[in-house]
Amino acid sequence: MTKHINTLLWLLVSVLAIRLGLAAILPLADTTEPRYAEIARIMTETGDWITPWFDYGVPFWGKPPLSFWTQALSFKVFGVSEFAGRLPSWLANCVIVFLIYTLRRYLHTERTSDAARASGLWAALIYATTALGFLTAGTVMTDSFLALGSTLVLTSLVIRLQGGPMIWGWMFFIGLAIGLLAKGPLILVLTGLPVFLWVVFARRWQRLWECLPWLRGSALTLAIAVPWYVLAELKTPGFFDYFIVGEHIKRFLVSSWQGDLYGNAHEFPRGTIWLHLVLASFPWGLIAIAAFAIKCWRSQETKDQWHSGERGIGGLILASALSPAIFFTLSGNILWTYVLPGLPFLAVLAASLVPRDVGNTLRPSAVTAVLLIPFLGTLAAGWLSLNPETLKTERDLVARVNELPGMTPNDLLYLDKAPFSARFYTQGRVRAVEADTISRQLAQGTLSQPALLAVEKGNKSMLNKLQGVFDQVDQNRRYQVFLLEPSTGSPEQIESRESKKAGIEYTATEGHPLT
Repeated sequence: MTKHINTLLWLLVSVLAIRLGLAAILPLADTTEPRYAEIARIMTETGDWITPWFDYGVPFWGKPPLSFWTQALSFKVFGVSEFAGRLPSWLANCVIVFLIYTLRRYLHTERTSDAARASGLWAALIYATTALGFLTAGTVMTDSFLALGSTLVLTSLVIRLQGGPMIWGWMFFIGLAIGLLAKGPLILVLTGLPVFLWVVFARRWQRLWECLPWLRGSALTLAIAVPWYVLAELKTPGFFDYFIVGEHIKRFLVSSWQGDLYGNAHEFPRGTIWLHLVLASFPWGLIAIAAFAIKCWRSQETKDQWHSGERGIGGLILASALSPAIFFTLSGNILWTYVLPGLPFLAVLAASLVPRDVGNTLRPSAVTAVLLIPFLGTLAAGWLSLNPETLKTERDLVARVNELPGMTPNDLLYLDKAPFSARFYTQGRVRAVEADTISRQLAQGTLSQPALLAVEKGNKSMLNKLQGVFDQVDQNRRYQVFLLEPSTGSPEQIESRESKKAGIEYTATEGHPLT
């Protein structure tokens, strides 16, 4: 059995190491990763650890700062890079993996046995190799820290109910504080719903009260989380109204909510979250369903694999796994990452379905299932690293701008709006310019120095005005870049250039370029 445990351990370590390596080779692609990375980079630059800034002078009220704190600290230690931005999520994922391993051992009949360790490793492997678990393990986002908080809360409760030491009772409330600082009051719903369902159906209110230090623990949670909320509102008034009312009520109830200051609402048919759960848990969700059906058909038991020291523990874990999907069933404004907090408990349940012979020796089919997502992820990441132009990222374009004679990122302008990846890779130096402004400068000859203008390929109107008048010096998947030069040079050169610009005239009263 020891050899088998070592094999499982090395598989788990290899999966985590592969994911860490992939975090270093891929550029940040718009919109999510570079947006959050840029917020953390501005935090590092400004030293403002209270208010995350969406842009210089624009506060970001959409999320609490825990993930930005960790990313900013990583930038300070390792420098600003993709790897440094993704490292905190990977570390959070490692903690989640450890919690899954520990929880599964506490559910075994003999938690110190080799069988319990093998079962714990299987649960950890299953989570680490789900589609969403593997993806978020090295991604710049806030969901990893919400999942860390919810996993710590519910794991701590189950371990206490299984007779674990009181330190886990305190970890329950630390997990709540992590969730409040990662995504806000949503942590209270995602953890409160399964606990409520358990105590109602198992009638264990008294046991719940006795196993946790509720009064002192709640005080600890408030002491950790509340000060930032107060400071955030004092520093940028309006935070409470937007974050509590907008993000936690209107976003949930109104699928086409237009109050989002930082992105767009996502409108899906009600119930889509369950399809997201199937996709996020791939391949293990489907494997678990098939294994459960086979066990029921053959009337197989899970004897010596599952030990409930408290009534209804299995129901509590099942509710923990499904609570995110249940909660978002009636919401259309969703993303597939919303089911992430339930995946650790799905992995714990799936590990109990592993046949005993697979638990003692690794079949080729089991190894294939374990390595499927890491293999596909490595394959995709390798191809994308060799073909970065297929991604929505400005990394390579910014690098090429730096190589142009006399040009720096300060000279790079994006028409109307600069993408987050451009802002991140230029360290915030790239600028956006309105079409009216650049048209006026070109028509009136008031452009003071050469500039590079990036125009979206879909903006046919502006492209038609620029093509044939200015040289196109670069392009990528989304943008064409033109070299804009001021009216300098010999009289003949100026006359030639101005004649080409005849197609761009600016009418100040109407405020738009005419051709």
